Amino acid sequence: MRARVIVLAGPSGSGKSRLAERLQRARGWPTLRLDDFYLDGDDPRLPRIEEGANAGLVDWDHPGSWNREDALSVLRELCTHGAADLPVYSISESRRTGSQRLDLAGATRFCAEGIFAIDIVEECRAAGILEAAYCITQHPVVTFWRRLTRDLREHRKPPLVLVRRGLALARAQRQIVRRAAGVGCRVATGDRAFSDLGTQEGDHAVAR
Repeated sequence: MRARVIVLAGPSGSGKSRLAERLQRARGWPTLRLDDFYLDGDDPRLPRIEEGANAGLVDWDHPGSWNREDALSVLRELCTHGAADLPVYSISESRRTGSQRLDLAGATRFCAEGIFAIDIVEECRAAGILEAAYCITQHPVVTFWRRLTRDLREHRKPPLVLVRRGLALARAQRQIVRRAAGVGCRVATGDRAFSDLGTQEGDHAVAR
């Protein structure tokens, strides 16, 4: 086993990507973006929202909207061989737009972050490749605002859809955190998790 994974789970907009970037700068740990394993927008397997103002639209917050098996396969390849080919996904276009090679270059740890990270914790633990698992969280109002400003800035979806989605996710935040804790994630703010993980020895890695 060449490397182990640090799983960063938590609600959309809670600061998972920001924490992963801080750890890469400070410790040299690269990041596997689990959101890049979303299905394409025209995939017939995509689940739909069944009720509420966004009924009939694709439910991008449903675990069925991403390819969990592909993500786990890449995780195992990174841990075993130290390199893997990753998809590049455009959320605004709802499709894969390319690929990239992630080479750990001898690093013994890397982060895997995304809104579906909860769904890989138990498999990673059973496979012996889990270094740590965190659920990054903060006050729902802060999460809502950061998520909305990010999604609007990146033109991820139409504004009204984003507002409605954000309100629904704010209501579901406590449930998401409880579920993460249930699979063994440590619940913490990004700053607290960075402090905890910052005590570990740094590595160096490169993505190209």
